[in-house]
Amino acid sequence: MADTTDIIDTETDDGILETGVTAAAGGCDWFDAVMPLVQKHLWVEVRRELSPLPPPEVADFINRLEPMQRVLLIRYLPRHLAADAFSELTPVLQDEILNDLTNTEIRTLLTDLEPDDRAALIDEMPAPMMSKLLNLLSPQDLKQTRELLGYPEDSVGRMMTPNIVHIKEGWTVRKALEHIRDFGHDSETINMVYVTGSNGKLVDDITLSQLILASPDEKVSALMDYNFFAISAMDGQAEAVEMIKKYNYFALPVVDAAGVLLGIVTVDDLMDIADAHATEDFHKIGGVSIEPDEGPIQNIKDAPVLLLYRRRIVWLILLIIAGIFSGTAISFFEEMIMAKAALVFFLTLLMDCGGNSGSQSATLMVRALATGDVKAKDWGRMILKESLVSSALGGALALAVAPLGVIRDGPALAVVVALSMFMVTITGSMIGACLPFIMSKLKRDPAMASIPLVASLADITGVLIYFSIATVILM
Repeated sequence: MADTTDIIDTETDDGILETGVTAAAGGCDWFDAVMPLVQKHLWVEVRRELSPLPPPEVADFINRLEPMQRVLLIRYLPRHLAADAFSELTPVLQDEILNDLTNTEIRTLLTDLEPDDRAALIDEMPAPMMSKLLNLLSPQDLKQTRELLGYPEDSVGRMMTPNIVHIKEGWTVRKALEHIRDFGHDSETINMVYVTGSNGKLVDDITLSQLILASPDEKVSALMDYNFFAISAMDGQAEAVEMIKKYNYFALPVVDAAGVLLGIVTVDDLMDIADAHATEDFHKIGGVSIEPDEGPIQNIKDAPVLLLYRRRIVWLILLIIAGIFSGTAISFFEEMIMAKAALVFFLTLLMDCGGNSGSQSATLMVRALATGDVKAKDWGRMILKESLVSSALGGALALAVAPLGVIRDGPALAVVVALSMFMVTITGSMIGACLPFIMSKLKRDPAMASIPLVASLADITGVLIYFSIATVILM
């Protein structure tokens, strides 16, 4: 086998690019064309076909390979593509690949990763692998990585990239463009050029097109309007996501407490954060517990069975306990049930409607709070609106179920079932609407007002409402 480093350093020629583009243009056809090459260990041809493809496509291809094939492909890909594709893989897959690479190969891979991707990789690795990776970093990369990891876990500083190009306000446009040509190669993006003062503080941002279209002898300060948005390195990542959404920026400059420019955080990284938060909320809403030190399960296909078991068993046990309370509530009305057996026919129907209406309300409120459409201070207005909606829903369901009561046991039972349906729907909706606000007031994630929790509470109250009304009307 040829030396690994020599293989990685070799650059592709024009013929390779043309071949690869043709393969990519064929949609999914390139996968069927490349896979036989992998199976025959024709790695030079594999490299030629994959080199022009976007890193996410290559990462998806790596994900479908056998463990040893993944390692060999990482070794043969061009260095920049290997690093970019590797950063797109899940932490579990990254750990597996790193365990099969030599120290020299890992050092090369770490060097080629973007600083934020490198810090994220090391942060997500198990302790032994984390220690190994830190020891393999160059002194400069180690210093940079430790600085990023020194920020709070969910802060913007943890995910920013310090590789940016910035210019001085006193420069001419000619000097600014020369500086960008000289030092912009390592910058993650140069669509927006950041202007700093003599003390390193961010004073403005201007587009690259403004510089290109301006007269070479014009001062950079003449292009500035001193109107820019920046985010603190200590701010939460969720705040960065909201700013990107609000202002439609491709990247946000990150500053320290004194306003000194530290780096940027890009939209692709923030999309990953938004996706992770959305996944976490879905898991919480669905009653899949979230471990504070582990976060949500991003790739269920690769998740260990024990992890999936541990995440789900907690809520299921709690639901059993809640079910005991529901059974206890029913036991209080045994005489009523024995005297009027027809009541049992509608019991599950009413409990389902209460749970479903509550789940609907909880889902709407949790999502509205997560997106910022609704704030905690809006609880009064939202509860009032939900009470009106649930009353209308309850009335419609009551009219729908009343004829069944008449058919089953006469008008008296119809009144009991209709009135119970009306009250249960409203009660379930109120539980679902209020719980997220209560969680928010307690400084907890509103998503913890999960659907199973809401449904269980609605079941218990539904039983009490149903049999209480039946006792008053039928006994």
